[in-house]
Amino acid sequence: MSPETDLIQPIMLADIVEPGPLPKDGDDPVKTTVNDVDVEDGDEDDDEDGDTVVAEGSATKKKKKKNKKKKKAASTEVENVPGSLDSLQPSSATHAAEPKARVVQSSTVQTDPPSIPVRSLFPSGTFPEGEWQSYKQDNLWRESSAEKREQERLQWDMLNQVRQAAEVHRQVRKYIRTIAKPGIVLADMCETLENTVRKLIEERGLDAGIAFPTGCSLNYVAAHYTPNGGDKTVLGYDDVMKLDFGTQIGGRIIDSAFTVHFNPKFDPLVAAVKAATDTGIREAGVDVRLCDVGAAIQEVMESYEVEIDGKVYPVKSIRNLNGHSIGPYQIHAGKSVPIVKGGESTKMEEGEFFAIETFGSTGKGYVREDLECSHYMKNFDVGHVPLRLPRAKQLLATIDKHFGTLAFCRRYLDRIGETKYLMALKNLCDAGIVDPYPPLCDNKGSYVAQFEHTIYLHPTRKEVLSRGDDY
Repeated sequence: MSPETDLIQPIMLADIVEPGPLPKDGDDPVKTTVNDVDVEDGDEDDDEDGDTVVAEGSATKKKKKKNKKKKKAASTEVENVPGSLDSLQPSSATHAAEPKARVVQSSTVQTDPPSIPVRSLFPSGTFPEGEWQSYKQDNLWRESSAEKREQERLQWDMLNQVRQAAEVHRQVRKYIRTIAKPGIVLADMCETLENTVRKLIEERGLDAGIAFPTGCSLNYVAAHYTPNGGDKTVLGYDDVMKLDFGTQIGGRIIDSAFTVHFNPKFDPLVAAVKAATDTGIREAGVDVRLCDVGAAIQEVMESYEVEIDGKVYPVKSIRNLNGHSIGPYQIHAGKSVPIVKGGESTKMEEGEFFAIETFGSTGKGYVREDLECSHYMKNFDVGHVPLRLPRAKQLLATIDKHFGTLAFCRRYLDRIGETKYLMALKNLCDAGIVDPYPPLCDNKGSYVAQFEHTIYLHPTRKEVLSRGDDY
């Protein structure tokens, strides 16, 4: 979250078949086709169970009905069964089009507003997959490799947890879209969002909960803004808001963001960033160089322009903001995914999680730290650092207990009852134990949009874990 590393299938009804004329004596058995399967009546020698009565004039006679096996027309529920080869190997048609997510329908309908934990909605314990995408041609062999498919089976439990976190993210953002309207106080919106996450994910300390503070950066502020206590900022019709929040189970983080806007003049800006993010996802893969992903993103992003109040602006990729790899309890795990050309030549590797995020701006395309800080995070690699102030020691113990190495904000400290902590927090920052992450801003008067997804590089294919019907 630093400038360098920022931060179902439809139910198909069977064809209705109009009954034909009843057979007469001596006629051939009647054949009817239902869903491409021939069903034959009148086989006298059939040894299958099931009698049927056929009316013939005034007489009736019994005939045996042959129960041939029929193909399933459709199913209202498709599950990803652990160890199922079908869940790992795409059909031959998959190569012609992008693989879609397998659907696992919940047996219970979510309330409005959401209040039922996602785990209760899926009693089978299997959560919906994200969107599958194949790797590039030189890695297509992975999809038919028995060894790679076996490796994928072994990862099922871990990935099922991540998919649960992703489903929480999808349900929460669906609800928040209904309340994030002009006139809402941003602090109230964030509190509602975070409390909904806590309910749906069944918050359990560091085992499950919120991954980082809700970002609701407006207009020229690109990232890392969330309201501090007393902030009464209200969302307006002409605002462009980046809504960035995360969920985690067992330290496995889903990091996903989207842009909320109301004035249609910003449509081209939002479309540019969405297309750029999808391009980054499409280009990502095992053995792909990070710089190549960045070059592809920039090319798409900067092919757009937007007219605002009679003036035309080119859409620019913000060159000092990036996507990033994600590790357990570590939102930025070391690798940066640039959104401009000329980045690192480091390669993506099998088994890695990445947040593919892009920022498009009508300003300079370069951000700086500004405004009051709200985001903080304990340094993941820090060792023991002696502290003199007892209050700083006490605050550090609180941070370790409630957040660990996950990001937090001042509102979170307020919520757990911490007061008069600013001096102690500054002391922890000065000692290098906690890092501050102030808002990142382009030039005033400009507008920034953002989209972001979390992907996983499977041994066989990649999965866009946070993909939903909305983006």
